[in-house]
This record gives sequence, C-alpha cells and structure tokens, in this order.
Amino acid sequence: MSLNVELLEQSFDLIKPRADEFSTSFYNNLFTDNPEAKPLFANTDMETQKKKLMDSLVLVVDNLHQPDVLTKTLKELGARHVEYGTLSEHYPLVGGAILKTFESYLGSDWTPEVKQAWVDAYGAITELMLAGAEEAKSA
Repeated sequence: MSLNVELLEQSFDLIKPRADEFSTSFYNNLFTDNPEAKPLFANTDMETQKKKLMDSLVLVVDNLHQPDVLTKTLKELGARHVEYGTLSEHYPLVGGAILKTFESYLGSDWTPEVKQAWVDAYGAITELMLAGAEEAKSA
C-alpha cells in the first residue's frame, strides 16, 4: 500500500502544536465512544499514556520515508500491546477515535483526501502491529 506521505506530514504538522490537547481529546473520544476500552487503561498513568500516543504518532510520521524502520518499530509495538491485553478487535476502536480526533482538530483542513490518507495509514499501522502481535504470541 502506498501512503500519501505529504498529506500525512502536512496534516500532522497542524496537530503538533496542540499535542497535549489532542491526546486528551483522543482518549476522551475513545472512552466516550467505547466504554469497554476503559478497563484496558485501569492501571495506566494517563499523562504518560498521552505522551506515548503522541510519541508514537511522531515516530510514524517522522519515519514515513523509512518503511524498514517503521515496520520493525510497529511490529515491536504490536508485540508489546499483547502484554497489555490488547486484542485485534480493539484496533478499530482506536482507529475510530483517532480519525474523529483528527477531524475535530483539523476542521476545514480535514478534506476527503486527508481523511483517506489517515484511514490508509491507520490500516497499515494496524496490519504491522497485528503481525508483531501474532509473532509475539507464537514465539
């Protein structure tokens, strides 16, 4: 799958100055729309978690031109998420919340093309993380 790197980078640059607020909104959206996800974070320091979310997004966007680095990192992230109790059915919940949060922060910059770029990117991220999770389970 080829990703629209330019649109991903441009749209993410608009989010970065509001990273803390963005990550708070993301978790609010996730828990409001999917209360069943909240127990996964019961023993989580949410301030640290919000930083991890943004660090992960920065890592993805910064490495869009280095697919080998991105593949390795996302597979490792997927393997770690197995330890947290993350299941494959949780990924669409997160994807929905991330798209909803981008839409609310980008406003008129959330064009059909930008939305599709993020849908494609999240699909690729999910695929790699799930591959890493499967590898971890079978190891």
